[in-house]
Amino acid sequence: MEHKKRYFRHDYHQNDRHIIVEGPLNGETLAAFTFDEGLTAFRRPDEQFEAIKEIADLPEGRIIICRDGQHIIGYVTFLYPDPLERWSAGNLPFLIELGAIEVSLDYRSLGLGKEMLKLAMLDDQVEDYIIITTEYYWHWDLKNSGLNVYEYKEIMKKMMEAGGMEEFQTNDPEITSHPANSLMARIGSRITNEQIDQFDKIRFMNRFFI
Repeated sequence: MEHKKRYFRHDYHQNDRHIIVEGPLNGETLAAFTFDEGLTAFRRPDEQFEAIKEIADLPEGRIIICRDGQHIIGYVTFLYPDPLERWSAGNLPFLIELGAIEVSLDYRSLGLGKEMLKLAMLDDQVEDYIIITTEYYWHWDLKNSGLNVYEYKEIMKKMMEAGGMEEFQTNDPEITSHPANSLMARIGSRITNEQIDQFDKIRFMNRFFI
């Protein structure tokens, strides 16, 4: 999303907490906050904090956060797909990946994942993009949730649907390696049929019809 990044913010007051959902933010703004030690789904918290600050300053990068005061307790990242993954094939400028979404354990009952996704989709620019997310069960916090992979998948699906995303079929080996994994996407209203065809070719690469 290489256009001007429009900022959005929602404030929530729950008990004595002042939860702010906002973004997209740049790296300098993020650096003024602290980062919760419970955000460990992808790498160590200090390393993940550095990673999201770097993503925030990419031309297409967008970081949406939720914070308790000055303390970041959740985030969503949007950026171009990893060059090593199939989703970068063809370098499609209209294809953006929701790369990560995470909320710290103590705040997961507040629906903040949904709120971050809904805020991210307020920008009219999303209508010019296909936004994808690849959901892999090995990234999920099954231990703390007490859920099995299918129950957790249902929670993730409902959260993504709050951002207008729906499940799509693919023959990607990582996704087809386990039935709980999935590809979800949101097709912007200004996406053309030709762009959808290009997306379909990536979803089903190396498919042969006999």
